[in-house]
Amino acid sequence: MRLSTARLVRSLTLAVFASSAAAHDIPASVTVHAIVKPEGDRLRMLVRVPLRVVRDIEFPQRDRGYLDMDRLAPLLPDAAQIWIANFADIREDGVRLPKPRVAATRISIESDRSFESYSAAIAHVTGPQPPDSANLVWNQVLLDVLLDFPIRSDRSRFSIRPGFAHFAARVTTVLRFVPAEGGERIYEFTGDPGLVPLHPGWWDAALRFTAMGFDHILDGVDHLLFLICLVMPSRRIRDLVWLVTAFTAAHSVTLIASAFGYAPDALWFPPLVETLIAASIVWMALSNIIGVGTGKRRWMAAFGFGLVHGFGFSFALRETLQFAGNHLITALLAFNLGVELGQLAVIAVLVPALGLLFRYVVPERTGAILLSALVAHSGLHWLADRFDTLHQFPLEAPDLSSAAIASALRAAMWIAAAAAAVWAVKVWRTRRGSQ
Repeated sequence: MRLSTARLVRSLTLAVFASSAAAHDIPASVTVHAIVKPEGDRLRMLVRVPLRVVRDIEFPQRDRGYLDMDRLAPLLPDAAQIWIANFADIREDGVRLPKPRVAATRISIESDRSFESYSAAIAHVTGPQPPDSANLVWNQVLLDVLLDFPIRSDRSRFSIRPGFAHFAARVTTVLRFVPAEGGERIYEFTGDPGLVPLHPGWWDAALRFTAMGFDHILDGVDHLLFLICLVMPSRRIRDLVWLVTAFTAAHSVTLIASAFGYAPDALWFPPLVETLIAASIVWMALSNIIGVGTGKRRWMAAFGFGLVHGFGFSFALRETLQFAGNHLITALLAFNLGVELGQLAVIAVLVPALGLLFRYVVPERTGAILLSALVAHSGLHWLADRFDTLHQFPLEAPDLSSAAIASALRAAMWIAAAAAAVWAVKVWRTRRGSQ
């Protein structure tokens, strides 16, 4: 495919500037603003990034290091194509759209607030470049870009993978989606969020959050060690059912309560929960070593510590619940389902492995003590580290307003109801088995 003469000249000029200087350093952290709006037969995407993320280019300057806008402006479309347009992945009804056209580019000062709305942003980006008299410095300005994607209909279902993670070591993206039917949805995420449905249906939420819950269990070493200590002394199917049921019921209550705002929002609360999770691991490991808490009432310990772990699960959802759209309950239930599937997968591997270990390698009691001691060692290190972190956050006086008290009472009622349900089912099954 032949390049136009003007585009060829711009590309050669860009290459000359790129080769004439060393690459700019990779920024440690940047924030990207983006606005997406489908209009008729095209989808418009506005992107604002710090100009310093466009690396390997020596920006043309004049006296005192100020940007030479007359020489810089012709280079911006190709820079935008290389660094932004080539990475943008937008899909219409599941089909990836062609590469976008760079419709406009503009240099802006850091204090510009035009990206707070779509109309202001598009009017600003398509406006004239700032003059040389503005005395702009390359690492203190923003690059605004307008991309046009061809689409079949502005009423289609769109999804996006922004592709901004290459800009810096840590990239925070603030994305506004302005659907054709009106309204606005705002997303904020760090790094690469994967493919984000801009019209999330309940199935999108179910699939995304089920996978997230499954991955969270497999990636959470502290949750896995707690699970190992929990099931180690009781590997019979009947015992495992009660332990998993109690743990599931408990963490489901606190996970959902936290998602609906029934958990403290103080800075000390997350480190407190992490400290208690470490304490639960140590307690469970020590109980295995000394042989207490391993009887029929072990489900009560599983339930109590499940309440704590549920708050821990909720922290993993704080940033991602925005991707559920209007399907919050579906997302929470799907996340719980993913957690349970992850737990079952771990138990399905763990129970036979422990059985083989205790049968052919080491006696069961000795093996349980050794494994629990190793877990307790790790748990004690976590407990010390997390307590030091918690100590940095002074405890605030609790909110004793009527709304806070009502929320606490509702949460307590849900916890009591879940515990009563688990206990009632257990009693019923025990009595039925004795008949």
